[in-house]
Amino acid sequence: MDFSWFELSWPFAWTLFILVVDNVVRVVALFVVPRNRRPTAGMAWLMAIFLVPVPGLLLFLIIGSKRLPRERVQKQEAINQFVGVIAEREQRGLVTPDEHLEVDLQGVVQLGRSLGAQPMLRGNTAKLCIDYDQSFAMMAAAIREAKVYVHIEFYILVHDDATDEVFVAMADAVKRGVQVRVLLDHISAVRNPGTRRTAQSLDSMGADWAYMLPVRPWRGEYQRPDLRNHRKLLVVDGEVGFMGSQNLVDSTYNKPSNKRRGLHWKDLMVRVEGPIVLGLEAVFQGDWYLETGEYLTHLAESRFAVERPGELDCQIVPSGPGYESENNLQVFVSLLYMAQHRISITSPYFVPDGSIMNALRAATARGVHVELFVSETGDQAVVYHAQRSYYEELLRAGVRIWMYRPPYILHSKHFTIDGTTAVVGSSNMDQRSFGLNMEISMVVHGESFIKDLDDINDFYRANSRELTLEEWLKQPLRSQLLDGLARLTSALQ
Repeated sequence: MDFSWFELSWPFAWTLFILVVDNVVRVVALFVVPRNRRPTAGMAWLMAIFLVPVPGLLLFLIIGSKRLPRERVQKQEAINQFVGVIAEREQRGLVTPDEHLEVDLQGVVQLGRSLGAQPMLRGNTAKLCIDYDQSFAMMAAAIREAKVYVHIEFYILVHDDATDEVFVAMADAVKRGVQVRVLLDHISAVRNPGTRRTAQSLDSMGADWAYMLPVRPWRGEYQRPDLRNHRKLLVVDGEVGFMGSQNLVDSTYNKPSNKRRGLHWKDLMVRVEGPIVLGLEAVFQGDWYLETGEYLTHLAESRFAVERPGELDCQIVPSGPGYESENNLQVFVSLLYMAQHRISITSPYFVPDGSIMNALRAATARGVHVELFVSETGDQAVVYHAQRSYYEELLRAGVRIWMYRPPYILHSKHFTIDGTTAVVGSSNMDQRSFGLNMEISMVVHGESFIKDLDDINDFYRANSRELTLEEWLKQPLRSQLLDGLARLTSALQ
């Protein structure tokens, strides 16, 4: 039998097969990719798939969907209803009356309440801290005073020399009979040095602990691997709370590359007392139920059901893929449009979407003074260059950009609107924090708090240099190309 025809046709058949698969992938992508996705993200995915169909498709299958597993979605829905019990405290006088707020802010507060099921609560105090080690000392001191429970939740939580006093305080609390519960993100734990020591310390002290959003397919635990729980919070007895941008880890993150460059992180944490601690507690309880299936019942035990120690009005805005809407983005944009005099933004990773950019351009056009604090150097190359791609547009719009000097990474995440309202928390001004990460933000209304934040901004400004449009236009072509490419890849979500 003559097989020569088959031998000659086989390369042709293989080429034809690849061509058919290539075109089928492209056509299917046109229908599947843009669905329920931002136009910018859809276009970026389509470009990736059209340029490199098979690798692009594989990447899309791995990280192209924000949908959580069905069981986790059902738990999240139950949690959202559970967190709504905070609203029932309105009869107890904890919810801030509308007449105590500016008209524009009333709408923003109602928006946040409808998105995150938490109202604005009055009668709170807040103390800001930008000293990295002092934050640990303050947390350890609060844990040492615990009588019933300590709830700790951090994106990165590592037992190292810098955090040892916190771990010692946790261990002592367990010995006193205090219930210590700890949540830490699984992927960050795997990626950062100290995983084994941390797990051993938590086990040996007798803490109850669990990984957040674990990616362990062999245990049936899997979702999109770059969905992360990025929150940072601590609650002691429902009476003292901490939240902000700082992870529970050494200021170098213990990474050799950071140490070689001499990099240290600069963060902001907030110590709060008052009814708002119940809001932090509700977020922790929700995440605890997500990861362990255990309902906690401490929420109603706080003395702040009747006491109000301060004058600040605060609202907790949780956000993440477990919610139907991008809660933080919607609240942030609404606040930016509310500004009449000034906006001060601090964000380590400023990669805004179109709505943020439109709000900032609208602000400067109506005469609002807008300033942005960022780091002069970066720790994540892609995000760093994506952020830089917005500088020319911002400068031309009239935004003043202050670049915090090395060797520090300015990792604080907060912004102020005029002299009355601010937001602090774990959320960056980037598409990852808006759409992929579980975040926690706190809206604060009160002149004393804004004054304290203004003092911190003064400190940032004194340790920064201002970037001018004239300087920026001298950027070499290779930097412009890198910035543009990074901006495109940042939309792949």
